[in-house]
Amino acid sequence: MGRTSPAGANAVRASAVRAFIGSFTSAGGRGVIAAAVDPDSGALTETGVSDAVADPSYLVPGAAFGGTLLYAVSETEDGAVAAFDVTGPAPRPIGGRVPVRGAGPTHLALAAGHLVTANYGSGSVSILPVGTDGAPGPVGAVLHHHGSGPDPDRQAGPHAHQVVADPTGRWVLAVDLGTDRVYVHAWDAQAGALTPHAETALRPGVGPRHLVVHPAGTHVYVVGELDPVVTVCRWDADGGLLKTVGEHPLTPGGATRPAYPSEAVVSPDGRRLWAAVRGPDVICVLSLDRGPERPEPTAVVDCGGRWPRDLALDPAGRRLYAANERSGDVTWFDVDVDAGGGIPRRAGSFAAPAASCVTFI
Repeated sequence: MGRTSPAGANAVRASAVRAFIGSFTSAGGRGVIAAAVDPDSGALTETGVSDAVADPSYLVPGAAFGGTLLYAVSETEDGAVAAFDVTGPAPRPIGGRVPVRGAGPTHLALAAGHLVTANYGSGSVSILPVGTDGAPGPVGAVLHHHGSGPDPDRQAGPHAHQVVADPTGRWVLAVDLGTDRVYVHAWDAQAGALTPHAETALRPGVGPRHLVVHPAGTHVYVVGELDPVVTVCRWDADGGLLKTVGEHPLTPGGATRPAYPSEAVVSPDGRRLWAAVRGPDVICVLSLDRGPERPEPTAVVDCGGRWPRDLALDPAGRRLYAANERSGDVTWFDVDVDAGGGIPRRAGSFAAPAASCVTFI
């Protein structure tokens, strides 16, 4: 099932927090890399790697299993998911590669004992049950999006790019780049079923890629890939309704290169929004001090590499990690909302060819 190589069991025991980095094996990536996180500096030290799955571009921890499992999409034409046991220094695949009955899955989420994937190539969302051992089972259902957008190259049809389970556990939100929409699906945890509930149309041509929910659970920020803006939405968790209330540009002032935002995260206290923008290769900082509906740009900093595909905060919210795909590294920054205004200060870098995402357990 591929190579699994340990490289430092002592490092695993030395840190309570570990990082896991996904990468594109088709572009020279090594698969899933495990690394210990130094609690004082945030530095990463590799402990092991697994190339058992092709193009594990997005990872999510198996929270229900006490931090012992990790899930990955395999972003290939015949898309799949896989589970890894991460109790040792190197990720160990369990249960094998499970097809999602969709092409090019780019994202996945855990929802009440099920995996949900966003399948970019086929514009669909798949649901897979998770067994008692944590291994995913065969697909239970597939929901297909429909529609298109004004960009003939990127929006000729639906392209689901992200799925997010809302904090109440009642809904799953699916972001579709091809149709300029966020779909709200009602989640039946007992049946493991999604039912289309509502759609929110964004401005045509925005090409929504990812969203992040404000810690208060009342607002959602949607990052556009085709037009560099963040769309602010109110989120009504009781009714499962998402309403757009404004747009804010993410293009750095004076930028002349095309800009393709990729990911956004919000600080645990809800006061700062950070967004990665490919092309200019920067991280934009927006203050939310005036309220969740009034983000204000405060700074733009270099991402530390090229093509920042993903951003992630460490569990304490003290450091921001950028997976820079084309420069092949993960760069981390110290962020202090109180003393430093949340402006990222570069602290170090870790080599990771074709890095696509970072997550923590």
